[in-house]
Amino acid sequence: MGARKRLRAEARKEANKSIAFAKLNNSPITPRKMRLVADLVRGVEVNKALNILQHDSKDASKSLEKLLRSAIANWEQKNEDKNIEEETLFVKSIEVGSAGMLKRIQPAPQGRAHRIRKRSNHVTIVVDGKNEE
Repeated sequence: MGARKRLRAEARKEANKSIAFAKLNNSPITPRKMRLVADLVRGVEVNKALNILQHDSKDASKSLEKLLRSAIANWEQKNEDKNIEEETLFVKSIEVGSAGMLKRIQPAPQGRAHRIRKRSNHVTIVVDGKNEE
């Protein structure tokens, strides 16, 4: 590994130590459907976001709720000196990117075949706190 690449990787690791995030890789929901739910909770306070996700009927909301709870637990782990009741946690950013596709074949009339693409996604959620003082 080159010196510049190593220094940049170390800087990225140091930056990740100060933020609380959670990642979900290879979720079998299409990125388009996941983004619909992610847009509902982006920039929202954490308790309100959990409430939105619990009462949403989409399947993507279940996995995002679990991921958000994981991010909150990671924030508590990193900020042991801070009290969660005194801080106002909010969803700082949520990114949904596409992952690999499973390519399948659907039989079609007259000996033909149609390709079915089963898409999946990666989700990264970042939680940050604002002091109420």
